Amino acid sequence: MKMNSTFKVLAMVLMVAIVCFFLNDSISDKFLHASLAEDDSWFTRRFDKSVEPFLTGKQNLSMEAFDWWKQLQPLEEQTIEYYRAVADSLLKTFPAMSKGAERFGTCAVVGNSANLKDSHYGRLIDIHDVVLRMNKSPIKGYEDDVGSKTSHRLMYPESATDLDNVTHLVLSPFKIMDMVWLQKALTTGFPGNTYEPVRSTIQANKNLVMVLNPAFIAYVHRMWLRRSARYPSTGFLAVILALHICEEVRVFGYGADSDGNWSHYWEKLRDPKLGTGLHYGKEEYDVIRKLAVQQKIHFFKMSSPKF
Repeated sequence: MKMNSTFKVLAMVLMVAIVCFFLNDSISDKFLHASLAEDDSWFTRRFDKSVEPFLTGKQNLSMEAFDWWKQLQPLEEQTIEYYRAVADSLLKTFPAMSKGAERFGTCAVVGNSANLKDSHYGRLIDIHDVVLRMNKSPIKGYEDDVGSKTSHRLMYPESATDLDNVTHLVLSPFKIMDMVWLQKALTTGFPGNTYEPVRSTIQANKNLVMVLNPAFIAYVHRMWLRRSARYPSTGFLAVILALHICEEVRVFGYGADSDGNWSHYWEKLRDPKLGTGLHYGKEEYDVIRKLAVQQKIHFFKMSSPKF
Protein backbone atom coordinates (compact mmCIF):
# COMPACT_ATOMS: atom_id res chain seq x y z
CA MET A 1 0.00 0.00 0.00
CA LYS A 2 2.79 2.40 0.91
CA MET A 3 4.60 1.50 -2.33
CA ASN A 4 1.47 2.28 -4.36
CA SER A 5 1.09 5.63 -2.60
CA THR A 6 4.73 6.52 -3.28
CA PHE A 7 4.36 5.48 -6.90
CA LYS A 8 1.28 7.69 -7.29
CA VAL A 9 3.13 10.69 -5.84
CA LEU A 10 6.10 10.14 -8.15
CA ALA A 11 3.78 9.70 -11.12
CA MET A 12 2.00 12.93 -10.27
CA VAL A 13 5.30 14.83 -9.93
CA LEU A 14 6.42 13.46 -13.28
CA MET A 15 3.11 14.46 -14.90
CA VAL A 16 3.37 18.02 -13.52
CA ALA A 17 6.92 18.28 -14.85
CA ILE A 18 5.81 17.12 -18.29
CA VAL A 19 2.89 19.55 -18.37
CA CYS A 20 5.14 22.45 -17.31
CA PHE A 21 7.61 21.48 -20.00
CA PHE A 22 4.97 21.54 -22.72
CA LEU A 23 3.46 24.79 -21.45
CA ASN A 24 6.78 26.57 -21.62
CA ASP A 25 6.87 29.24 -24.34
CA SER A 26 10.29 28.05 -25.42
CA ILE A 27 9.23 24.46 -26.06
CA SER A 28 10.07 24.71 -29.75
CA ASP A 29 13.51 26.01 -28.82
CA LYS A 30 14.04 22.96 -26.63
CA PHE A 31 13.36 20.65 -29.57
CA LEU A 32 15.64 22.75 -31.77
CA HIS A 33 18.36 22.60 -29.14
CA ALA A 34 18.22 18.83 -29.09
CA SER A 35 18.73 18.62 -32.84
CA LEU A 36 21.09 21.54 -33.40
CA ALA A 37 23.22 22.14 -30.32
CA GLU A 38 25.66 19.32 -30.99
CA ASP A 39 25.74 19.83 -34.76
CA ASP A 40 27.20 23.11 -35.96
CA SER A 41 26.87 22.13 -39.61
CA TRP A 42 23.53 23.98 -39.91
CA PHE A 43 25.41 27.25 -39.32
CA THR A 44 28.60 26.45 -41.21
CA ARG A 45 26.63 25.45 -44.31
CA ARG A 46 25.13 28.93 -44.38
CA PHE A 47 27.73 31.35 -43.06
CA ASP A 48 30.35 32.44 -45.60
CA LYS A 49 32.75 34.98 -44.14
CA SER A 50 34.33 35.54 -47.55
CA VAL A 51 31.24 37.42 -48.76
CA GLU A 52 31.90 41.16 -48.56
CA PRO A 53 28.80 42.76 -46.99
CA PHE A 54 29.42 46.25 -48.37
CA LEU A 55 29.97 47.66 -51.82
CA THR A 56 33.62 48.73 -51.96
CA GLY A 57 34.76 48.50 -55.58
CA LYS A 58 37.15 45.69 -54.69
CA GLN A 59 34.81 42.88 -55.68
CA ASN A 60 33.15 41.97 -58.95
CA LEU A 61 29.48 41.09 -58.95
CA SER A 62 29.01 37.67 -60.56
CA MET A 63 26.49 37.34 -63.37
CA GLU A 64 24.59 34.76 -61.28
CA ALA A 65 24.17 37.23 -58.41
CA PHE A 66 23.40 40.10 -60.78
CA ASP A 67 20.76 38.09 -62.66
CA TRP A 68 19.01 37.25 -59.37
CA TRP A 69 19.25 40.84 -58.14
CA LYS A 70 17.96 42.48 -61.32
CA GLN A 71 14.84 40.28 -61.46
CA LEU A 72 13.65 41.95 -58.24
CA GLN A 73 12.68 44.94 -60.41
CA PRO A 74 11.82 43.48 -63.83
CA LEU A 75 10.47 46.77 -65.20
CA GLU A 76 13.81 48.53 -64.78
CA GLU A 77 16.33 48.36 -67.61
CA GLN A 78 19.42 46.89 -66.00
CA THR A 79 22.71 45.74 -67.44
CA ILE A 80 25.79 44.81 -65.50
CA GLU A 81 27.74 47.49 -67.35
CA TYR A 82 25.28 50.15 -66.17
CA TYR A 83 25.44 48.74 -62.63
CA ARG A 84 29.25 48.99 -62.65
CA ALA A 85 29.14 52.59 -63.90
CA VAL A 86 26.70 53.59 -61.16
CA ALA A 87 28.76 51.77 -58.52
CA ASP A 88 31.93 53.55 -59.67
CA SER A 89 30.15 56.90 -59.49
CA LEU A 90 28.99 56.16 -55.94
CA LEU A 91 32.53 55.37 -54.85
CA LYS A 92 33.73 58.70 -56.22
CA THR A 93 30.96 60.59 -54.43
CA PHE A 94 31.33 58.69 -51.14
CA PRO A 95 35.02 57.72 -50.92
CA ALA A 96 34.59 56.34 -47.38
CA MET A 97 32.77 53.39 -48.97
CA SER A 98 36.07 52.01 -50.19
CA LYS A 99 37.15 51.19 -46.61
CA GLY A 100 34.86 48.19 -46.48
CA ALA A 101 33.49 46.53 -43.37
CA GLU A 102 34.83 47.36 -39.92
CA ARG A 103 34.76 44.88 -37.05
CA PHE A 104 32.85 45.74 -33.88
CA GLY A 105 32.44 44.27 -30.41
CA THR A 106 28.86 44.18 -29.16
CA CYS A 107 26.00 44.94 -31.55
CA ALA A 108 22.26 45.33 -31.00
CA VAL A 109 19.95 44.76 -33.95
CA VAL A 110 16.65 46.48 -33.19
CA GLY A 111 13.68 45.33 -35.25
CA ASN A 112 10.32 47.03 -35.57
CA SER A 113 8.01 44.44 -34.02
CA ALA A 114 5.15 45.41 -31.73
CA ASN A 115 6.54 42.96 -29.18
CA LEU A 116 8.96 45.74 -28.19
CA LYS A 117 6.08 47.56 -26.50
CA ASP A 118 6.55 47.67 -22.72
CA SER A 119 9.75 45.62 -23.05
CA HIS A 120 11.91 48.16 -21.19
CA TYR A 121 14.91 47.07 -23.27
CA GLY A 122 16.03 50.65 -23.95
CA ARG A 123 18.93 50.83 -21.50
CA LEU A 124 20.19 47.39 -22.51
CA ILE A 125 20.12 48.33 -26.20
CA ASP A 126 22.03 51.57 -25.62
CA ILE A 127 25.03 49.95 -23.93
CA HIS A 128 26.08 48.19 -27.15
CA ASP A 129 28.99 49.43 -29.24
CA VAL A 130 26.81 49.42 -32.35
CA VAL A 131 23.02 49.72 -32.70
CA LEU A 132 21.46 48.85 -36.05
CA ARG A 133 17.94 50.01 -36.92
CA MET A 134 15.81 49.79 -40.03
CA ASN A 135 13.88 52.19 -42.22
CA LYS A 136 11.74 54.89 -40.58
CA SER A 137 11.41 53.31 -37.14
CA PRO A 138 10.94 56.19 -34.69
CA ILE A 139 12.86 56.61 -31.44
CA LYS A 140 11.42 59.74 -29.81
CA GLY A 141 8.76 58.77 -27.33
CA TYR A 142 9.76 55.10 -27.35
CA GLU A 143 13.21 55.34 -25.74
CA ASP A 144 12.34 53.21 -22.71
CA ASP A 145 11.55 50.24 -24.95
CA VAL A 146 13.82 50.74 -28.00
CA GLY A 147 16.71 52.85 -26.70
CA SER A 148 17.98 56.15 -28.06
CA LYS A 149 21.27 55.21 -29.74
CA THR A 150 21.67 54.53 -33.46
CA SER A 151 24.98 53.90 -35.21
CA HIS A 152 23.73 52.31 -38.45
CA ARG A 153 20.34 52.64 -40.13
CA LEU A 154 19.45 50.42 -43.07
CA MET A 155 17.04 51.94 -45.58
CA TYR A 156 16.03 52.14 -49.22
CA PRO A 157 14.52 55.11 -51.09
CA GLU A 158 10.91 54.27 -50.27
CA SER A 159 11.73 54.03 -46.54
CA ALA A 160 14.20 56.90 -46.28
CA THR A 161 14.48 59.21 -43.29
CA ASP A 162 16.83 61.99 -42.20
CA LEU A 163 19.81 61.03 -40.06
CA ASP A 164 22.03 62.88 -37.63
CA ASN A 165 25.72 63.49 -38.26
CA VAL A 166 27.00 60.39 -36.44
CA THR A 167 24.76 57.67 -37.91
CA HIS A 168 25.82 55.54 -40.86
CA LEU A 169 23.34 55.52 -43.70
CA VAL A 170 23.36 51.93 -45.00
CA LEU A 171 21.54 51.64 -48.32
CA SER A 172 19.83 48.31 -49.00
CA PRO A 173 19.67 48.46 -52.81
CA PHE A 174 17.02 46.36 -54.51
CA LYS A 175 17.58 48.00 -57.89
CA ILE A 176 20.12 50.24 -59.64
CA MET A 177 17.72 53.17 -59.28
CA ASP A 178 18.17 52.92 -55.50
CA MET A 179 21.88 53.59 -55.95
CA VAL A 180 21.19 56.49 -58.32
CA TRP A 181 18.73 57.91 -55.79
CA LEU A 182 21.30 57.74 -52.99
CA GLN A 183 23.87 59.75 -54.91
CA LYS A 184 21.42 62.41 -56.03
CA ALA A 185 19.47 62.64 -52.75
CA LEU A 186 22.71 63.61 -50.99
CA THR A 187 24.01 65.94 -53.71
CA THR A 188 21.89 67.60 -56.40
CA GLY A 189 18.49 66.17 -55.48
CA PHE A 190 16.63 63.22 -57.02
CA PRO A 191 14.22 64.40 -59.76
CA GLY A 192 11.47 61.83 -59.92
CA ASN A 193 9.92 58.72 -58.45
CA THR A 194 10.79 55.05 -58.21
CA TYR A 195 7.73 52.79 -58.17
CA GLU A 196 6.22 55.39 -55.81
CA PRO A 197 7.03 58.97 -54.78
CA VAL A 198 10.31 59.21 -52.85
CA ARG A 199 12.14 62.00 -51.10
CA SER A 200 14.18 64.23 -53.38
CA THR A 201 16.76 64.97 -50.67
CA ILE A 202 17.71 63.56 -47.28
CA GLN A 203 20.05 64.59 -44.50
CA ALA A 204 22.97 62.31 -43.65
CA ASN A 205 26.71 62.44 -43.17
CA LYS A 206 28.18 61.74 -46.61
CA ASN A 207 31.34 60.43 -44.97
CA LEU A 208 29.37 57.68 -43.24
CA VAL A 209 27.46 56.37 -46.26
CA MET A 210 27.59 52.62 -46.90
CA VAL A 211 25.87 50.41 -49.47
CA LEU A 212 25.07 46.75 -49.06
CA ASN A 213 26.73 44.64 -51.72
CA PRO A 214 24.07 43.15 -54.05
CA ALA A 215 26.09 39.93 -53.88
CA PHE A 216 25.57 39.96 -50.10
CA ILE A 217 21.79 40.29 -50.55
CA ALA A 218 21.86 37.40 -53.01
CA TYR A 219 23.93 35.34 -50.56
CA VAL A 220 21.43 35.98 -47.74
CA HIS A 221 18.58 34.89 -50.00
CA ARG A 222 20.36 31.78 -51.28
CA MET A 223 22.17 30.53 -48.19
CA TRP A 224 20.10 31.76 -45.26
CA LEU A 225 16.57 31.66 -46.67
CA ARG A 226 17.26 28.81 -49.10
CA ARG A 227 15.39 30.80 -51.75
CA SER A 228 12.14 30.39 -49.80
CA ALA A 229 11.23 34.08 -50.19
CA ARG A 230 11.30 36.47 -53.09
CA TYR A 231 13.97 38.47 -51.30
CA PRO A 232 15.09 39.07 -47.70
CA SER A 233 13.57 41.83 -45.63
CA THR A 234 15.71 44.76 -44.52
CA GLY A 235 15.38 43.54 -40.94
CA PHE A 236 16.69 40.08 -41.80
CA LEU A 237 19.56 41.57 -43.81
CA ALA A 238 20.50 43.52 -40.67
CA VAL A 239 20.73 40.34 -38.57
CA ILE A 240 23.00 38.56 -41.06
CA LEU A 241 25.04 41.74 -41.54
CA ALA A 242 25.62 41.85 -37.78
CA LEU A 243 26.94 38.27 -37.88
CA HIS A 244 29.54 39.43 -40.38
CA ILE A 245 30.71 42.60 -38.63
CA CYS A 246 30.15 41.98 -34.90
CA GLU A 247 31.81 39.79 -32.30
CA GLU A 248 28.62 39.51 -30.23
CA VAL A 249 25.11 40.02 -31.59
CA ARG A 250 21.93 40.70 -29.61
CA VAL A 251 18.61 40.87 -31.44
CA PHE A 252 15.49 42.72 -30.26
CA GLY A 253 12.04 43.34 -31.71
CA TYR A 254 11.54 40.53 -34.21
CA GLY A 255 8.56 38.29 -34.81
CA ALA A 256 4.83 38.71 -34.40
CA ASP A 257 3.20 40.00 -31.25
CA SER A 258 1.55 37.68 -28.72
CA ASP A 259 -1.59 37.55 -30.87
CA GLY A 260 0.30 36.65 -34.02
CA ASN A 261 0.09 40.10 -35.65
CA TRP A 262 3.08 41.38 -37.62
CA SER A 263 2.63 45.00 -36.62
CA HIS A 264 5.07 47.79 -35.72
CA TYR A 265 5.69 49.07 -32.21
CA TRP A 266 4.75 52.65 -33.11
CA GLU A 267 1.50 51.84 -34.91
CA LYS A 268 -2.01 51.17 -33.70
CA LEU A 269 -3.08 47.82 -35.11
CA ARG A 270 -5.91 48.33 -37.59
CA ASP A 271 -5.85 44.97 -39.37
CA PRO A 272 -6.02 41.99 -36.98
CA LYS A 273 -4.95 39.71 -39.84
CA LEU A 274 -1.89 41.77 -40.67
CA GLY A 275 0.78 39.67 -42.35
CA THR A 276 4.29 40.32 -43.60
CA GLY A 277 3.61 41.35 -47.19
CA LEU A 278 6.19 40.05 -49.64
CA HIS A 279 8.45 38.86 -46.83
CA TYR A 280 8.37 35.35 -45.41
CA GLY A 281 8.24 36.37 -41.78
CA LYS A 282 7.97 32.86 -40.39
CA GLU A 283 11.00 31.60 -42.34
CA GLU A 284 13.11 34.58 -41.28
CA TYR A 285 11.96 34.25 -37.68
CA ASP A 286 12.80 30.54 -37.65
CA VAL A 287 16.36 31.26 -38.83
CA ILE A 288 16.78 33.89 -36.10
CA ARG A 289 15.49 31.42 -33.54
CA LYS A 290 17.91 28.73 -34.73
CA LEU A 291 20.81 31.20 -34.54
CA ALA A 292 19.84 31.81 -30.92
CA VAL A 293 19.67 28.09 -30.17
CA GLN A 294 23.15 27.63 -31.58
CA GLN A 295 24.30 30.60 -29.49
CA LYS A 296 25.40 32.61 -32.52
CA ILE A 297 23.19 35.45 -31.32
CA HIS A 298 21.31 36.42 -28.16
CA PHE A 299 17.61 36.77 -28.99
CA PHE A 300 15.43 38.89 -26.70
CA LYS A 301 11.76 38.24 -27.30
CA MET A 302 8.74 39.19 -25.23
CA SER A 303 6.57 36.26 -26.25
CA SER A 304 6.33 33.40 -28.70
CA PRO A 305 4.55 34.40 -31.94
CA LYS A 306 1.60 32.46 -33.28
CA PHE A 307 1.56 31.44 -36.93
